[in-house]
Amino acid sequence: MITATKEFLQQIDAMSEKRRQEILNAPDALDIRGTIYYVSNSGDDSSDGRSPGTAWKTLAKVSSAELKEGDGVLFERGGLFRGKIMARAGVTYGAYGEGEKPKLYGWDRSLDDPALWTEVDPEHHIWKWGERLLDPGTLVFNHGEAHSVKLIPSYINGKFVCRNDESKFFDMRAEMVRDLDIYWHFEDILTTRPSKGQDFPIPEMGENSLGELYLRCDRGNPGEVFDSIEAPTRRAMFYVGSNPNVRIDNLCMKYIGLHAIAAGGACVKGLHVSNCEIGWIGGTIQHYFGTDPNYPEGGRGTVTRFGNGIEIYGGCDNYTVENCYIYQVYDAGITHQVTTGGRKYAMTNILYRNNLVEYCVYSIEYFLEMTNGDTESCMDGIEMCGNILRHSGYGWGQQRHNYHTPAHIKGWSYTNKAANYTVHDNIFDRAAYRMLHLVAEKDDSCPDMHGNTYIQHEGGMIGQYGGNELAEPEILVFDDEADVKIEKIFGDTDAKVYIIRP
Repeated sequence: MITATKEFLQQIDAMSEKRRQEILNAPDALDIRGTIYYVSNSGDDSSDGRSPGTAWKTLAKVSSAELKEGDGVLFERGGLFRGKIMARAGVTYGAYGEGEKPKLYGWDRSLDDPALWTEVDPEHHIWKWGERLLDPGTLVFNHGEAHSVKLIPSYINGKFVCRNDESKFFDMRAEMVRDLDIYWHFEDILTTRPSKGQDFPIPEMGENSLGELYLRCDRGNPGEVFDSIEAPTRRAMFYVGSNPNVRIDNLCMKYIGLHAIAAGGACVKGLHVSNCEIGWIGGTIQHYFGTDPNYPEGGRGTVTRFGNGIEIYGGCDNYTVENCYIYQVYDAGITHQVTTGGRKYAMTNILYRNNLVEYCVYSIEYFLEMTNGDTESCMDGIEMCGNILRHSGYGWGQQRHNYHTPAHIKGWSYTNKAANYTVHDNIFDRAAYRMLHLVAEKDDSCPDMHGNTYIQHEGGMIGQYGGNELAEPEILVFDDEADVKIEKIFGDTDAKVYIIRP
């Protein structure tokens, strides 16, 4: 056991900053065999896009273009592009030119125009944005100097009620007690699809669900108080779906309320994400259905929020995320996951390497929940190596109700049947809750651990490791025996373990 000195923690900070700068300044080195198309803020969608001088202008044009396998789409460095991209099979998306990575932001415009903010309740300093917009996960002010806390009521029997007391009608003015609290109101489209035995109308969350945004701002008109206000709204940036062999490189994707990169299906092959910056992701409402799993007593109308940096939901093969800087994500920075529902899924040849992930609820998340009689699904060939994973559970995503779930690697406690699964040479640097949650039905489905570095506060948690066929593994405390526990329970015999003492 090694005591983490101030100097050592400064070295970790410096190492992380070095990694961050390497990622932010990574050179463009893509090999594109087919036609290259260019996109620039000074472009024109009526042009052919085949040279910087005849570049396209918008993401909508990129999505609608008839791209072929082997083609590439390059965005001009220093540019800012808004909207979403429908990715095509076999197409590479990257950068060209000089300067900062191209910026891809989720919503159609920033919210910093003072003329579009109206004070609707001077007593409580509540302002309303003048345009309807998709559900925002939060608001981000001055590119991260501050952010909002989002108020979300439940919706039961045709009315909004307080989540913590469903007998109490939700009154925005009474609930917005903090500076920069937000509330998004939408009930224009309702569905009565029952879930888990319930049958009351609930708001339908989708691409046409445009609602009204309210913000408490004690200092005056938000557009005058802040130079920049960005809304991560309920859309992804890259919709990959099950398209194979999509590569995304050297792009900056921020302020996106769903997933920065969303893929899924029976088997997503060859998704490769590298050298990207991904930040301020998620927090939007997935649905109001069913019984809220975040309350042990159940019975309340669900308000489930979601949003991952890079996600595959379903089967996959040859899935790589490397050399990316990912931060401030409501859920997971990187994830592969599925609940099988009786179908067979294989998740094979997955590599997460040399990434820097900070201030996410889960730095890396995975799960294979085998249900409805499925016995054949599996994970095979997972390697997580060389990553620097820092401060899980300390980011903005901790405004969630299920506050006790964060971890650097979050496997939950599902079947998680796996083979050839290794976690090595990573740095796990401080976690608000578990550092690691590595549980499966069988012991041999848990990863082989070696060469990792563990840094945690005295009295914090190491986490869980092992099979749960008979009982859940013990949650291990980070104390003076932490190095012994990590060696004996996790099997990480050459680990470096540092304790931060008060």
